[in-house]
Amino acid sequence: MKLSKQFQLYESDHTLFIKALKEKNPGMEEGQRAGRALLWDKPPVSLSEQERQMESAVKQQAYVYQNKI
Repeated sequence: MKLSKQFQLYESDHTLFIKALKEKNPGMEEGQRAGRALLWDKPPVSLSEQERQMESAVKQQAYVYQNKI
């Protein structure tokens, strides 16, 4: 759908806020990428390492708040 010329120049308040925030903090995007890499972008784990981790995991009881008597 093609918008008229009037609406092509429109920017929402949210877009203007994000642009202003990025202008004030030019290193913000790099910090976000570094944080993502730290928490989410993990290197692949080999199959032998996965197997070793599975074997060494401690089994958890079905209801963790109930003590075995």
